[in-house]
Amino acid sequence: MRLLPHPATEDIELTEVLRALSDPVRLQIALRLSVAGEMNCTTAGDDLGVHKSTASHHYRTLREAGVVLTKQEGRLKYMSLRRADLETRFPGLLDAVLSAAALHEAQAARDQRVAADAPAGRPSGVEAHAPV
Repeated sequence: MRLLPHPATEDIELTEVLRALSDPVRLQIALRLSVAGEMNCTTAGDDLGVHKSTASHHYRTLREAGVVLTKQEGRLKYMSLRRADLETRFPGLLDAVLSAAALHEAQAARDQRVAADAPAGRPSGVEAHAPV
């Protein structure tokens, strides 16, 4: 197993972590890693809606910012969140960002369900009125 280059814990910068997590695709990757613990890059990139080369760019950005730890085993690369390192540098930051992202994702899913259930031709939340 070989570790790719990562910043040391004391070299992780707040602005770089926030920049890395400000992209919706990278935030989705971080959410997936927070649930799964560790994922190979192929699995983490499933259904992101980006090309493989773009996904690789996002993985590198997260690694170079100090958000993820990437290790290589043969041809596969595995990622995990650097929770302990980020908690040491910026207590509560990662959990706050991931919690907010999960809430936002849940709200978006609820909004989609409401829109899908709304009768055709009438915006959701608008009641039909009987003629007077």
